[in-house]
Amino acid sequence: MRIVAVEEAFSVPGAIRQEGAIRQRFAVPDSMAQEWFRRLSDLTELRLADMDAHGVDVQVLSFSTPGLEVVEDPAEAVAAARRINDYLAKAVAEHPTRFAGFAVLPLQDPKAAVVELRRAVEELGLKGVLHNDHVLGHYLDEPQFRPVWAELERLGVTLYLHPAAVPADNWRVFEGYPVLVGPSWGWTATVGAHALRLIYGGVFDEFPGASVTLGHMGELLPFQMARLDSRYDQIPAEGRVRQLPSYYLRNNVYVTTSGVMSHAALLGAVHAVGIDRVLFSIDYPFESSAEAVTFLRTAPYAPADLERIAHSNAERILRL
Repeated sequence: MRIVAVEEAFSVPGAIRQEGAIRQRFAVPDSMAQEWFRRLSDLTELRLADMDAHGVDVQVLSFSTPGLEVVEDPAEAVAAARRINDYLAKAVAEHPTRFAGFAVLPLQDPKAAVVELRRAVEELGLKGVLHNDHVLGHYLDEPQFRPVWAELERLGVTLYLHPAAVPADNWRVFEGYPVLVGPSWGWTATVGAHALRLIYGGVFDEFPGASVTLGHMGELLPFQMARLDSRYDQIPAEGRVRQLPSYYLRNNVYVTTSGVMSHAALLGAVHAVGIDRVLFSIDYPFESSAEAVTFLRTAPYAPADLERIAHSNAERILRL
């Protein structure tokens, strides 16, 4: 079975000045962090060997956290985005049957981000965008980002909304429990809320052809659809979007399996949003390729449906 994995991280050493300081804050054993960093900066030897060992045909590469969103100076962000996207496009060109890529955008300067998005897709051949949650505390439903959504819709590419290493603010409920801040819960809560801002902020009413992709089984939003819809009638009429929240989750959102190797969760996500909107992901190198591929191959689906999750949805959506 052909396998395409769509949230697979890489790094460009030195591309982001703040990278070293932020990485020192990662609350993981040093040996684990060092292995991650070794694999993130490798695009051939370790990565291709891992893919071959576990039957992964294609990785869709994306720039690892901390990403471009931590850069405060817009001009610096624009220059870094060009360097990273050029680096990624070169890696894809050298291994065109094994890699595809998501661009980074300098959203600190939305006008420049539109220009770079157009260049990344039309000139470099990248397949969409991956962005790490907020932009120095700003969210993508805000008016200054509407031109970016217009260009995403025009180009027909998705924006993968990924967690950020540096939170926009500090939630008191997490105080004293750092385990809650990151992947176990905080990232899901913040990125899921950001996606809901896009829905309730009318982004998909204004740009119905635009889409957002959410990892970690859709940051659990597929499992909240009934609850979201049940509150719709209580929203004042002037503040409502045109459709129930579930409509946008089924029409403007794609879901990936990254980091959630649970057949129960997969069954629920597929039932909620539809099997044509669920894509396989490993989250290399932060998750085990062996575990993720075993999870995929043993999923309780007929072969034709499993092929959709494993590769054909990604090929259609990303035009691989």
